[in-house]
Amino acid sequence: MSDQKKARNSIIVQGSVLVVTAFVTRIIGLLYRFPLTQIIGKTGNDYYSTAYSIYSILLIISSYSLPTAVSKMISEREAKGEYENARRIFKGSMIFAIIAGGLSSVILFFGADLFTRQVQTPLASIALRILSPVLLIVAVLGVLRGFFQGLRTTVPTAISQIIEQIFNAVVSVAAAYYLFSYGAKVGGVLGDEKNYSAAYGAAGGTLGTAIGALSALLFMGFLFMIYKSQNGKRHKRRRGEYVESYSTIFAVLITTIIPVIFATTVYNITSLAEMIVFKNLAVAQDYTAHQIHEWWGVYNGQYIVLQNVPISVASALVAPSVPALSASFAKRDHRGVQSKISQVTRFIMVIALPCTVGMFVLASPIMQLLFGDPDILSARILMIGSLSIPFFAVSTLSSGILQGINRIRIPVRTSLITLFAHMALLAVLMVGFHLNIYAVVLANCFDGFLMAVLNDYYVHKYSGTRYNWSKVFVLPALASLIMGAFVYVVYHVTYVIVSSNAFSCVISVFVGMLVYFVVILKIGGLTEEELRRVPKGASLVRLAKKLHAL
Repeated sequence: MSDQKKARNSIIVQGSVLVVTAFVTRIIGLLYRFPLTQIIGKTGNDYYSTAYSIYSILLIISSYSLPTAVSKMISEREAKGEYENARRIFKGSMIFAIIAGGLSSVILFFGADLFTRQVQTPLASIALRILSPVLLIVAVLGVLRGFFQGLRTTVPTAISQIIEQIFNAVVSVAAAYYLFSYGAKVGGVLGDEKNYSAAYGAAGGTLGTAIGALSALLFMGFLFMIYKSQNGKRHKRRRGEYVESYSTIFAVLITTIIPVIFATTVYNITSLAEMIVFKNLAVAQDYTAHQIHEWWGVYNGQYIVLQNVPISVASALVAPSVPALSASFAKRDHRGVQSKISQVTRFIMVIALPCTVGMFVLASPIMQLLFGDPDILSARILMIGSLSIPFFAVSTLSSGILQGINRIRIPVRTSLITLFAHMALLAVLMVGFHLNIYAVVLANCFDGFLMAVLNDYYVHKYSGTRYNWSKVFVLPALASLIMGAFVYVVYHVTYVIVSSNAFSCVISVFVGMLVYFVVILKIGGLTEEELRRVPKGASLVRLAKKLHAL
């Protein structure tokens, strides 16, 4: 097997590990969000998501991009055999993480009241303060994850993410239950039992985030100590080896991390910006505080959680793609770069498109199953919003690709354009058409579409990649539509027979997965060779042959 083919397969294998992990962690996340939502309610969901949105901005600024940046820099040095420089980059990144994460934690803790008042949700400050130390924890954790990803292994990151989510789920529900009761007592004294119980319950949910991150950090730290003890000699300076000075290391570190952080900040600040615009315009349009809390609780606490499940596939593939693309780019292997880009884009579409159709067809059953919410508004939000999933998947991946081929400033530019267009459309839909929360959903869909188009244009321009549109987009879309028809019929027939939404939903999802698997193979959307590359690929091939799909 050629080096190029090995590298391409490595991306798919490593990416598959993170994709599976992303699905596992998101499923765990969905499972615990049901009892969490039942405990804290839609108002509590608003407090929780508001605190999390503010926390996410500081997380992005301080450390969110560290795994990508660190993995990119270490991968480039490792590819050249500059092991001492790789070690120095790790050390410099850790110092950066501690300073940036620590400073952000202090700002978030003492600025919690100011931040939450600006978004018309002052009681979210309780949950926000609990999240403040997480910024330091996640910063250090990000460097450790980036270090192992730079060595072309995603397994430590994958395992740590599962551990993190398990602790998060258990602690979130338990703490929310306890603090909800405590908040009710506090609210009883202050004359606002409903809002204080929801606010303290939301704080319990954020405590789970803190404990989960700490558990992942302890695990990654343990793995790093083992790696260091077994590979210490490899990282000793060799005679004649070119070694960058620490001043050069920090200069490279800053010039690499800052554009990535800026790009990610602009790209992700949208959620906070749309919350500020929506809530302030909704108040100006005389909607009640209860309506605003309910709407935002459904949008950000339910819909966005579901939307992020398939989008996490793109995020998962960015981790192994960036260092692999950086290594190929450093070697001027242009054909290898193009091959990797086509491969990961196709892999994303094979997953994102059926998720889009499935969520559209089963919008109401899914909302009832996962959140106990039969409201038609919730179902409509999911139906409309599901159409944005392929676009957000492409835009997320393409941002990572541009970073991997040293076009870091481009995602900043496209994110700024998209941000202003998004906010302008949101304001028009709110003020001109009075669409309330539907305006947020439509503007969000437009954001994903515009970002995907702009980023993909620059990926083509600077990498020379040309997609096989039939295999990358058309065939997965066709298989997804056929699957959607089966899912719709199976759900409604099953519901008529058993009158159980949960049973009908689970059966229809299982049938949909099976139908999609068979159809995508039958129409040539995936080949046997490609199927063998993913984890457990041999088992999937055997299953496909039993089903006469191959």
